[in-house]
Amino acid sequence: MQMNKKYILLLICSFISIATFAQKEERDFLRKGNRQYKDSLFIDAEVSYRKALEANPMSSTAVYNIGNALTQQEKYEEAISQYADAAKLEESRQLERDKMKLAHIYHNMGVIFQAGQDYAKAIEAYKMSLRNNPKDDETRYNLALAQKQLQDQQDQNQDQNQDDQNQDQNEDQEQEQEQEQNQDQNQDQQDQNQDQSQPENNENEMSRENAEQLLNAVMQDEKETQEKMQKQQVIQGSRLEKDW
Repeated sequence: MQMNKKYILLLICSFISIATFAQKEERDFLRKGNRQYKDSLFIDAEVSYRKALEANPMSSTAVYNIGNALTQQEKYEEAISQYADAAKLEESRQLERDKMKLAHIYHNMGVIFQAGQDYAKAIEAYKMSLRNNPKDDETRYNLALAQKQLQDQQDQNQDQNQDDQNQDQNEDQEQEQEQEQNQDQNQDQQDQNQDQSQPENNENEMSRENAEQLLNAVMQDEKETQEKMQKQQVIQGSRLEKDW
């Protein structure tokens, strides 16, 4: 029994030593990362923070600081992911959670969403920040600004949609008018072609008919004239003798 107790005590001491070493290693890397971050060495700071996270995978501070380093590198999507993980780690502690840390996490998320014009998500992030720190005037100002920007964005989108609808209607009307004009022009052209061709045929037919009538009249007149002339010649060439 005594050997078992000594063995258990030894294991406990070993776990405590390992945990203490891990905590010291985490703190050392966090401090190193903070110095690098302050000197604007954001890539080096990210590496140090990740080493701190390796020492303590439950370190919400390390995760949060990685998010800050990624934000300074303009890797916004990765930063948002880190902030979300940091918030989950901190909220999982429930009674031990650090509300100020949560307020900072959500505030930073709101700033990134606002910069990306995703105002709805920014508003939700700022509200979460204020729930954890209601006295933060900067977050409250950012919230009011994001709400105004969201309203302006919605109004602009509505106006743009209305303009697009009006433009589509105008284009449809123009197309209809163009089609009607083309139909009218085609109909006018057909009517014109018909008017140009059909009267010519009628005139030609009327001309031939008139010509035939005139020719017949001339021939009739000529026949009558010849008959008269023949009668006159007969009369002139003959002596009239009166029978007494």
